Amino acid sequence: MYSPSDPRSALNTATATTTDPNAPVAAFATYEFLTLPPTEESELGSRTWYVRGQNFVLAFSRLTAGDTLRRGAAGQRDEYVIVLPHDGATVEVAAGADSRKVSGAGVVIVPPGDSAVTAHTDAEVVRLFDVRTADVLPRCVNADDYAEPHPRVALLEPWPEPPAGHRLRVYRNADHPLDKGRFGRIFRSSAFMVNFGDPRNGPRDPDRLSPHHHDDFEQCSLTVAGDYVHHVRTPWTSKLSQWRDDDHVSVGSPAVAIIPPPTVHTSQALGEGAHLLIDIFSPPRADFSAKQGWVLNADEYPAPDHVTVG
Repeated sequence: MYSPSDPRSALNTATATTTDPNAPVAAFATYEFLTLPPTEESELGSRTWYVRGQNFVLAFSRLTAGDTLRRGAAGQRDEYVIVLPHDGATVEVAAGADSRKVSGAGVVIVPPGDSAVTAHTDAEVVRLFDVRTADVLPRCVNADDYAEPHPRVALLEPWPEPPAGHRLRVYRNADHPLDKGRFGRIFRSSAFMVNFGDPRNGPRDPDRLSPHHHDDFEQCSLTVAGDYVHHVRTPWTSKLSQWRDDDHVSVGSPAVAIIPPPTVHTSQALGEGAHLLIDIFSPPRADFSAKQGWVLNADEYPAPDHVTVG
């Protein structure tokens, strides 16, 4: 249920699903990183936390200037995605013989093989690995929650690889001004879709929320500025034992919410000041991809044949 001024109100949300209507619905979960012990801590004091969904792992790092995050070719056989949430930070990303210095918010897609992210300033860095990168799965704070696949979530089927081949690709938000007719800033790889929501100052109008659901994919909502309440309603099945009370969970930043299908959900910014939420999906969303001009790097990462862009 979107307001008429929300670009998503024009989405074609009709999808086919073969999910058992009485399959259990996974529990909604949130993780406020700064309240949890880090999974890794470097000699320079950088800290990294790992959280996963069905098809991906999110590694959130607070890097100290001069510190480096490395991935080796033996473990990194598929590309991964870096999300830089904030302006004012500078990192250098190296992959093989290529190296790019990146300042400000944006997305970097890193090819398979050896790579490194070095902080030139203190920086928050988010890395997204799909489920094929098996060595990071046990590091997740919620690894036990995915000991068995969640039956409501479709498994990852990667989209086509870039026709021009794998290479280091940098997409800076500053190069893509906001557009009222487009929803956020959306970038995709073959395994991920990242949507930088429109930055917001002050609270969200409580009479202009957008409760909606997804039939068979998780939503990972990463809050990187401001305070939010995630409102989540689990639909009833015929089994009373599966019913849950509504969730209204307050989180600060930085935090991650893993929103399972087919729960009805919406997120509400609270309080004054800056707010920013970044949504992450694996695999990419077909409905967003079908909207002409919404995916800003669609020319480099084509959609599969079943997605009609128009």
